[in-house]
Amino acid sequence: MKQLLSYTKIMTFVIAGLLLLNGCHKDEPEPDEPLAWIEEETYAGGKLGTTFNASSSAYEDPAPAVTDIAAFKYGEYLFERDFTQNTPPFNGLGPLYIRSSCIACHPGYGHGKRMDRYAAGDWGNGYLLVVTDQNDNYISSLTGMPQTKAVPPFKAPIDESQIQITWLPYTDEWGNRFPDGESYSLIYPEVHIPASAYYVPLESGGSTIPYGSEIVRLESTIGIYGTGLLDAIPDDSLREQYRKEYEAGANLNPAMWAGNDWAPTGLYGSTNHPKRFTYACSRGPLQDGPGANAIWNITNVTRGDRRYHYMTNTYARTASQDPQVQSEFYNYFPEYNMTGNPETDIYNYLTSRELPAEMSNDDYVNLMVWHRGLAVPAARNLDNAKVQRGRELFRQIGCASCHRPSWTTGNDRFTDPNGFFTTADQRLPRYPKQKIWPYTDMIQHKLHMQNDIRTGWCRTTPLWGRGLSAICTGASDRLHDCRARNVIEAIMWHGSAQSDARWTVEKFRNLSKEDRDAIVQFINAI
Repeated sequence: MKQLLSYTKIMTFVIAGLLLLNGCHKDEPEPDEPLAWIEEETYAGGKLGTTFNASSSAYEDPAPAVTDIAAFKYGEYLFERDFTQNTPPFNGLGPLYIRSSCIACHPGYGHGKRMDRYAAGDWGNGYLLVVTDQNDNYISSLTGMPQTKAVPPFKAPIDESQIQITWLPYTDEWGNRFPDGESYSLIYPEVHIPASAYYVPLESGGSTIPYGSEIVRLESTIGIYGTGLLDAIPDDSLREQYRKEYEAGANLNPAMWAGNDWAPTGLYGSTNHPKRFTYACSRGPLQDGPGANAIWNITNVTRGDRRYHYMTNTYARTASQDPQVQSEFYNYFPEYNMTGNPETDIYNYLTSRELPAEMSNDDYVNLMVWHRGLAVPAARNLDNAKVQRGRELFRQIGCASCHRPSWTTGNDRFTDPNGFFTTADQRLPRYPKQKIWPYTDMIQHKLHMQNDIRTGWCRTTPLWGRGLSAICTGASDRLHDCRARNVIEAIMWHGSAQSDARWTVEKFRNLSKEDRDAIVQFINAI
C-alpha cells in the first residue's frame, strides 16, 4: 500500500509537471523546478521502455515498445522452461551443458545470488566459472564458460560436486569502520577445484599445465531487463563518453580505447559495433550478445547458424578415447554409428559442424523479441526528501562520473552478426529517441579487489532497477561475484588504494551516517 501511495504521488507530480512544461520549452529544468526532473527520471527506460510494476515480477514485463505480445510471451516460455534431450521444442540439451534453462542463472530475471556451493541445480545460482592460467589466459581445454554437466554416456569436464567455495572475511585499510564509528563487513570468495574433479588436462598456450597452477574465479549473471535500451545507445555517443573520460585522465582499457578512437579489439567483428555487453565488454550488439549466445552455449542447443557443439577439441579427444564412453555411445546415439569404430564416431560427432538444428529459427526470433523487449522498472520514491538528498550527494562525491545517470537513444538501427534480423526488420522492439537512466558509463574500470575479476577490467554495472532485487530474486547481492550483500559493501569494495573509484569512496566515508544512508536510499530507489 505504501508503494502504491508513492506512485500516486509521483503520477500527481507527473501531471503537474506536464502542465508546467506545456508553457515552458527549456531543454533542462531549472533548480527551482523539481517536478520536471522527477517526472523525467521516473521513466528510467524512457516512455517506450518503462514499466510501473514494482512487485516481485517487476523485471519480467514487456516494454511499451513491444508490439507482438504473442512472440514476447513465447520467448519468455523458452527462457523459463528446462531443456531436455528429446522433448520438442525444448530438445537438444547437451552433450555437455552449464544449465538446463536460462532462468536457472537469472532468478526473477535478475542478478544471480551469492552461493556457498557450486551446484547448477540450485535456484538462483548464476555463477559461471572463470578458469585461467597465471597470466589471465583462459584454460583452452575448457570452454570459456566451463561446463559441469553432461548427458549420458558423456562425463562433465569438471565434476561440480568437488568444487569448493569458501567465503573469507576481508578487512580494508580503514578496519571496516567509518570515521563516526559505524562498522561494516566485507567478504570475498576463494574457489578450489581439486585435480580429481577435472576430466580433461589443463592446457594453455598449446602446452599442458599442472593441476593446481590454474586460477579459479566466479562471475555471476547480471540482470537482463533493459538490455535492448542499452543496445539502442548510439555508437557515437558511446565514443564521446570514452573520449571524455580519456581526456579527463581516466584509466581506460587500452584493448578498448586507443586514445582518439576505438582500439581494433574494442570493436565487434565485421559490424564495427563497439563492445558494450558482459562484465568484460566482450560483446557488441545485443543480437549477438549474452542472451543470444547463452541459449546456445549454456544449454548446448544447436540452431540454424550454429550447427555445432560448444566444446573444445581436447574434450572431444578425451571422451572419444574413454572406454566407458565408447562402450555406451552407440546405445545412446545409434544414428552416429558411421564407421563402426567408436573412437572415430564419437570424435566426429562431438566436433561436427553439420549437426541438425535443434532450435528452430522462429523460436530463436521469439526469444530475441522477448530479450530485447524487457522493460525497466520505473524509479521509485523520487519525491522523498531523503532520496533527493541522496541523489544530490551521489553527484557531488563523484559516483556519477562512472555511473553516468542518463543517455539518449538514437534511431535504434541495430546490427545482427548472426543474420536473423536486418536493419529494417520490424519484428524486434525498438527504442528511438528515448532519454533513459541506467546509471552506467558503459566503460570498464579497475577496482583492484581481493581475488579480483579476470584482467581486473570490469564494466560499470547499470544501477537501474537493482533496488527491487530482494523482492524479485530473493537477494540483494551485488558486484561481479555477489561478494557485496548490500549497497554499503558494494561501495566499500570500490575503496582499494589503487581503485579508479578511490577518491569517491574517501568522500563517501567522511559523510555523516545520515548522508551515507541517503545515498543508499537513492541507489535503491532508481
